[in-house]
Amino acid sequence: MSKSLPPLTWFRAFDAAARHLSFTLAADELGFTQSAISQHVRALEDRLGTPLFLRRHRALMLTDAGRLLVPDVAAAMARLHNATARFLPSSSHPKLTIATSASIAQWLLAPHLRDFQRWHPDITIQILTTVWPDDFSNTNADVDIRFGPPDVVGQGATLLEPSMLQVVAAPAIADQITNPIDWHQLIKFPLIQAIGISTNWSDLAKQVKAPITVTPSIFVDTHGLAVDLAVSGAGIALTHSLISQGPIKEGKLAKIPIEPDIAEEGYYLARKMTTFPDAQDAFVFWFLAKLSLHVHDVEPPRSQGNQAK
Repeated sequence: MSKSLPPLTWFRAFDAAARHLSFTLAADELGFTQSAISQHVRALEDRLGTPLFLRRHRALMLTDAGRLLVPDVAAAMARLHNATARFLPSSSHPKLTIATSASIAQWLLAPHLRDFQRWHPDITIQILTTVWPDDFSNTNADVDIRFGPPDVVGQGATLLEPSMLQVVAAPAIADQITNPIDWHQLIKFPLIQAIGISTNWSDLAKQVKAPITVTPSIFVDTHGLAVDLAVSGAGIALTHSLISQGPIKEGKLAKIPIEPDIAEEGYYLARKMTTFPDAQDAFVFWFLAKLSLHVHDVEPPRSQGNQAK
């Protein structure tokens, strides 16, 4: 392939913007931000050496060069779609895409997804795992389950609870920790810290007026990995209660008697624009029911076949 060929993302942005005559609507379709679409189009214009759109106040119009480019780009996109479609499983079932934190996928979805499939065998699920908030901009999901502060997760997102930070360890380690806490005894074990959260081990120690300085020795990029390490006996983890609650109930982890702290960042669920609203409703109902002790015995509605709208 020629090195002078612009990236496919630029052509996708141009194609969507040309069809909608709106960077905002193109962003909604592709799952990007409006700024990203504008930047991709501008980059394509710079590469081609000619403007493709006339940018007016609240209006977007194709230039002559843009109109000349549209048919070839649209045809190329259609050919790429047809070329890849043959490799996708043929199914008339709704296909629901879930973009989720890797920790949620590992500790909440994986243990229970068979239950969802039992109730909704006609719904195909695609799970896309992410770590950082920017990862979600590259997905076109029906449901987002992401971790972060309220101003990052976006409008319409629902906080998933419990949303606390707690200290956990494998039972064999937890049994060695006294109550009240002897901090000199506690720091004999490796302390595990998930990065990307506002409250760390040092903050927690200050809040409970620990008599010593506390520094973690293991840093990880997800709460799921922090829980994994704690379950394996690698140390004592400061982690999010939503991820650690399952292993605690199963006896794989035990709480260390340090008062939980409200998490400044949390896990949020957001519904996105979807072709399958009934399938989306079914998944969200099931997922929230799995998290709530108050509705865990509620029988979810069964799907009624392909309900695309």
